[in-house]
Amino acid sequence: MRLGIFDHMDRGAGSLDRFFADRMRLVEAYDRAGFYAYHVAEHHATPLGVAPSPGIWLAAIAERTTRLRFGALVYLLPLYHPLKLLEEICMLDQISRGRLLLGVGRGISPIELRYYGIDPTVAPAMFQEALQVILRGMTSKELTFEGRYYQYKEVPMEMEPYQKPHPPLWYGIGRLDAVPWAVQHKVNVVGNVAGPRMRSLTDRYRAEWAAAGHAPEDIPLMGVGRHVVVAETDREALEIARRGYGKWRDSFLLLWRKHNMQLPNPNALFPETFEEAEAEGRAVAGTPDKVHHFLQRTLDDGGLNYLLCRFAFGDIEADAVLNSLDLFTRMVKPHLREARVEVPA
Repeated sequence: MRLGIFDHMDRGAGSLDRFFADRMRLVEAYDRAGFYAYHVAEHHATPLGVAPSPGIWLAAIAERTTRLRFGALVYLLPLYHPLKLLEEICMLDQISRGRLLLGVGRGISPIELRYYGIDPTVAPAMFQEALQVILRGMTSKELTFEGRYYQYKEVPMEMEPYQKPHPPLWYGIGRLDAVPWAVQHKVNVVGNVAGPRMRSLTDRYRAEWAAAGHAPEDIPLMGVGRHVVVAETDREALEIARRGYGKWRDSFLLLWRKHNMQLPNPNALFPETFEEAEAEGRAVAGTPDKVHHFLQRTLDDGGLNYLLCRFAFGDIEADAVLNSLDLFTRMVKPHLREARVEVPA
């Protein structure tokens, strides 16, 4: 059973320099605790994410950790020159000796895309072309590509990734029609949806994986992200979670409110209170025993082999996160197992 960390890097109280120092303390603790990977979001012009250049943050993580895998979840490909990002990816993978995870996407926020002068209606096509460029560039000595948005002719590829043919691909998933593409490219997937909807995605992934002739044991990771707070009592955990969740949700919605827009995907809208999020199965706060049972049910209901914990969010202080992490590592983590599911014949 593999466990990871998801981090919006949403800004709490205090200065940015203190924020980055505290967050790095947490990343080092995740490394010591034996988590499989750390995933950071990319957002722009919003307190939801103050790592708008994830590569810089990931380079620091590569230097300060030894086992932890890491990556953006996701790089917003339409915002990058593909050749520049290709070189950055190769550098990070080489510096870390193969610990980079390559999360890719087109961007969920049309507001942030427009800030960069990108038309959201063309972003999906730009994403597809940019991904082709990046993958082709990591497996070729010379890059030639002719597309609508990107054209290259005989560009020498001096940089190459440490992992061959390239770092593992990751993608945020929420729709069944995205499954065939993910299976074709052997992509690890992460969702934010509740158990029954996630189960339909993982069942479809397993069925198409088997139909493609792949071995069941080689199936990529399929996970969900959940807010998690662990404390000695349910009351203490809930007080911490409430404080952090309100600030996090305000940051999540800030740009949408500023522009008087609704989220394009209603499932992306989190409930107003932490208690409502917990009732929907999207968050948990409590004693180690409560958290264990909640997360195991999450894994089983979703047919999952991966779980991303969001320990740090909103105004939760670093010391409170470290205490939550310690309880989780000692009393929850050892007892979690991946879902037992029927493998399609």
